[in-house]
Amino acid sequence: MESTLLYFIDLFGTAVFAISGVLLAGRLKMDPFGVIVLASVTAIGGGTIRDMALGATPVFWVKDTLYIGIILITCLLTIIVVRKPKRLAWWVLPVCDAIGLAVFVGIGVDKALQHQSSPMIAVIMGVITGCGGGIIRDVLAREIPMILRSEIYATACIVGGVIQTIALEADMNKNSALLAGILSTLIIRLGAIKWHLSLPTFALHR
Repeated sequence: MESTLLYFIDLFGTAVFAISGVLLAGRLKMDPFGVIVLASVTAIGGGTIRDMALGATPVFWVKDTLYIGIILITCLLTIIVVRKPKRLAWWVLPVCDAIGLAVFVGIGVDKALQHQSSPMIAVIMGVITGCGGGIIRDVLAREIPMILRSEIYATACIVGGVIQTIALEADMNKNSALLAGILSTLIIRLGAIKWHLSLPTFALHR
């Protein structure tokens, strides 16, 4: 996959994750600063944790401030758009979120492998990149993070990361392996959205 295309998809994913932060902030009736904080941690929180864990400092958004610009513009546009009477179809945001998630996981795995991490650590970094921001967002909002619910979310990230690393171990082209991982995560997540798939829950009954 062309690096330029991947970069723009990464920016798209950043915007989508920022939107989810803005919408949650609006539901909680936060002030403009709270909106920006929640949008920012959702969009770049996972990648920040990944870079710090890998020792890849300064972290990506410090090197490339366009990410911050995308978040601020997204916050402004989202606040304006959601005030309009016409609403988006229910599936638009989840599908966009799935695309952003899949790309973030692929990028996380790829970056970890560039830093000579083992395949297992690379998969973990992929999951952190995809889910870390959402966890921080939900904790700040005092909600149970989606990754800890029964909905298939982190599982899709793990499968996509494993497929990407296995493809590389099988001497597949780097771009092809990245695409395979991204598509795997995306297909599983879209399937979970369409058919409301979830994992069995662990419950103790007194």
